[in-house]
Amino acid sequence: MFAKRIKYLRQTRDLTQVQLAAKLGVAKQSISNWENDNIMPSVEMLEKIADFFSVSTDYLLGRENRENKDGSTIDATGLSPRQIEHIMLIIEDLRNS
Repeated sequence: MFAKRIKYLRQTRDLTQVQLAAKLGVAKQSISNWENDNIMPSVEMLEKIADFFSVSTDYLLGRENRENKDGSTIDATGLSPRQIEHIMLIIEDLRNS
């Protein structure tokens, strides 16, 4: 389940394996191995991945179906990271109003 979820999260944020590797501070080969279900990341890296994508470790491991920690989901497929950030700012503004 982890392999499918990390690939899905990476692709929905329009990141290449190389870009994600750079953001997480790992080799591109690590991302490839995770997505091909060859190896699992360490617990510390799993937490870092969850924080980066704003999901729970349970979601990454397939123990829950909700993508976002608060239980809500937003399909941002095809949007750029900048567009996603803009949407997140709008949501935060709405919460604070």
